[in-house]
Amino acid sequence: MRAIEYERYGDPTVLTLNDRPSRPLEPGEIRVDLRYASVTPLDCKLRAGLLKAHFSVDFPKVPGRDGAGVISEIADGISEFSVGDRVCVMAGHGTQGSYAEERISRAADLVAIPDGLSDAAAASLVNAGLSAHISVFETARIKPGMKVLVHAGSGAVGGLIVQLCRHLGAKVTATCRAANRDYVRSLGAAHAVAYDEEDFGTLRDQDVVFDLIGGATHARSYPVLKKGGHLVWLVAAPIVDRNAEFGVTVTRAMITDAKGPVEAILAMAASGEVQPQIADILPLEDAARAHRMMEAGAVTRGRLLLART
Repeated sequence: MRAIEYERYGDPTVLTLNDRPSRPLEPGEIRVDLRYASVTPLDCKLRAGLLKAHFSVDFPKVPGRDGAGVISEIADGISEFSVGDRVCVMAGHGTQGSYAEERISRAADLVAIPDGLSDAAAASLVNAGLSAHISVFETARIKPGMKVLVHAGSGAVGGLIVQLCRHLGAKVTATCRAANRDYVRSLGAAHAVAYDEEDFGTLRDQDVVFDLIGGATHARSYPVLKKGGHLVWLVAAPIVDRNAEFGVTVTRAMITDAKGPVEAILAMAASGEVQPQIADILPLEDAARAHRMMEAGAVTRGRLLLART
């Protein structure tokens, strides 16, 4: 079984393709032949050692938070899945990741892929869809008619937030590069603010801001909210909470692996209510190139995938 590994923190060159032995299943385990894995910013930060204070890593580390594939073997006593089922995989922190040809999982970490949705599309939606669904439905609780600003609206998570808010009847504005204006509008944004040409700070009276960037963008988002508005942030650059100064609510969207939100976003994609966003698909052995692309800011529309070849 081939897998991408790194044995120390460092730049993308520490990622190597190695052969790992396949072990027998233990009770309660399921073997999944992986076809796709998504590449997330967290993968890059973890590999670079930027998250040492938050997450421990056992070397050699196989990166990857999610993927999609086909069940090839099931231990005794499992009735929820069958051999041959197409499934998405959630790979928790501290476990073997998804940059590999196979992964041993438990039923709680697997979500069935609906008919009509490709494996690649499903893989692009797992972690991004989980983050977007929790942010929109559980944290912000978006309602029809709300005015919503989504930062990084062309990205994997931001693009899904734009689509979900539009689906719920909100009036959506999204920030993005000028080159992505038409793209975020195609996702459902009524307005696109190009941060490399325009100042989103002129906006006012937003009910909700989704901050996927942090830092200076977070600080400049407070004045655009109405009194009593809601600033929802996901982990990115450090922030300073100024809720009392501006009379708004500031909430971190707490993203933990859960089947319900992933099942919901996959169902919405299968029915055409949201569109999967795939930036590009590279071979598994090009994981280092994928990380370089991520860190260079070259992935701006949706999720970058690695494919088993």
